[in-house]
Amino acid sequence: MRNRFILLICLATLISLAGMAQSSYAVVAIPEALLKNASVIKRTEDIRYEITEGNKASFYQKVAYTILDEQGDRWATHAEWYDKLRSVESFEGSLYDASGKKIRSIKKGEIKDVSGNDDASLADDNRVKWHSFFYKVYPFTVEYETEIRFKGTMFSPDWIPQQKGAMSVQHSRLTVLSPVSNPLRYKMFNYKGEPVVAEVKQGKSYTWEVKDLPAIKEEFATPSWHEITTSVFLATEKFVLEDYQGSNASWKDFGKFVYDLKKERDELPEEVKQKVRQLTSGVTEDKEKVRRLYEYMQQNTRYISIQLGVGGWQPFDAKYVASKRYGDCKALSNYMFALLKEAGIRSVYTVIGSGNDNDYLMVDLPSSQFNHAILFVPQGKDTVWLECTSQTNGAGYLGGNTGNRYALAVDENGGALVRTPHYGMNENLQIRSIKATLAEDGTLLVKSNTHYSGMQQDNIHGLINNLSKDKVKEYLHEELDFATYDVNQFNYSQDKSILPVIDETLEITVSNYATVTGKRLFIVPNIMNKTYRKLSATDERKYDIDLGFEYKDVDSVEIELPKGYEPEAMPQPVSISSQFGKYSNTVKLAGNKLIYYRSIEQYSGRFPAKTYPDLVKYYDAVYKADRSRVVLVRNEQPLKGF
Repeated sequence: MRNRFILLICLATLISLAGMAQSSYAVVAIPEALLKNASVIKRTEDIRYEITEGNKASFYQKVAYTILDEQGDRWATHAEWYDKLRSVESFEGSLYDASGKKIRSIKKGEIKDVSGNDDASLADDNRVKWHSFFYKVYPFTVEYETEIRFKGTMFSPDWIPQQKGAMSVQHSRLTVLSPVSNPLRYKMFNYKGEPVVAEVKQGKSYTWEVKDLPAIKEEFATPSWHEITTSVFLATEKFVLEDYQGSNASWKDFGKFVYDLKKERDELPEEVKQKVRQLTSGVTEDKEKVRRLYEYMQQNTRYISIQLGVGGWQPFDAKYVASKRYGDCKALSNYMFALLKEAGIRSVYTVIGSGNDNDYLMVDLPSSQFNHAILFVPQGKDTVWLECTSQTNGAGYLGGNTGNRYALAVDENGGALVRTPHYGMNENLQIRSIKATLAEDGTLLVKSNTHYSGMQQDNIHGLINNLSKDKVKEYLHEELDFATYDVNQFNYSQDKSILPVIDETLEITVSNYATVTGKRLFIVPNIMNKTYRKLSATDERKYDIDLGFEYKDVDSVEIELPKGYEPEAMPQPVSISSQFGKYSNTVKLAGNKLIYYRSIEQYSGRFPAKTYPDLVKYYDAVYKADRSRVVLVRNEQPLKGF
């Protein structure tokens, strides 16, 4: 990295000395501070977002990137998607060399126009126009200029000038024009002061501007990207989506819009109504009715994405899902809503942000911050949550994709923010018991029984419910933490409840697990649960530490040793307690059996950057403790009479 930095400075100097700098895109015009830790420099960006009285909008962008190395190549490509609600009015671009001299501009035939469908989509009217210069003479600069027209203002653009850590920003500006009849709402992160607001013919203009943002060095467990760089999120007070009008004035108002999209779309065909009555006949508890109907829905539908205009937010009606036997998250949730309604059970349609990195909601900016729909069933003090796109989850379990975050519950009264279930340390358990036998040559026969619950079972749930037994065995052969081994037997049993459980049994033969040297035998008693997290102690921490996944692991190991060995070196018990977690292990010899116990509790939370050295020490101590070795020596007593 240092050599590349020096090379770029030298190149810039040579360009300057030769008098070659012919435009503002010359490398010599980049401040030295912006080159550090960067693979791409955003030289300039000008964005203009204009909202009309008729609730339509236009978006103009001119942006230029200087690509320093192949790690920045992705920014030499520019793409704009379009559909019936969004059109690409113009698309231009140019390529410049290191001196800032234009090499060429885009020809119309070089802009690709392809479907935006993915493999999971049955119907999607998205298309993408894109272009790349595919240039490799570093450094070079690309400039793109585009204009987009929107039919409606439900989806406002975000302004995040620094899009990735390895990008520095020389200049970026956002201007928004909004009519007086439709006030602009916004939320800012890491922006000094307020936008410049002016009265204009169109109503009001708002301008945000940044200069000379250095690249951000990526750190372990940082908060969400928008919290560590400059970002602005927008929403209009009123919006239109095709023929539907909505309001972002409050979550109640936005929820009313979502409810209106699905209203009167829950009528079931007669044969499905009869099936509902058959499945719930004689059942007195609502939870059991919910479970039966949820399993019926899972067995008779499948998930397929459907994104057609307003269909991105409006579910297909229940009769359509019943006849086609498929639907997207909205359609399947609405269908499940209809099944429960027929059984006399109230449920609540809920929109949510799905994904491990999408658990943050700006609660003070009501707007379309959601990408998924689920359902919940109020049951007194209990609530049964239903992920209707899953064909394998048990009724009531959401998991890491949608758990522990805000969601918007909608009904005829509008919307209200709710929290989905929190899966913490007491839910995310891994309890393992191992009985192993060590042979003279160091081979270890392992018989393991593991109990996984909560989010600790998510990955295994996906494996055993979506892969064949041969594929699962293939996975085990690749993923277990041994140099050379064979999986002799394996088995899984599941309890698909509100807090799901998977029990795993394995029998594994591990070659050369122990090291045999002369009369000594070296063995690590922690067979299957070593941590691999090590952090650099020299890093200067800038941002808070955000640890999100809580869990608890407990390992009990019993290793039967070859006869005739006695301990030469045994690790001392380890007990570590910190604000980030708690760890302990013990190892002892009982007869010819080595007994090992390990427990780790990982906490979640947000911690100040100044605590980073303590986190380094904690992880380092756990890493070392997990690899402590026992040294055994063969007892070679002479035979009697010699």
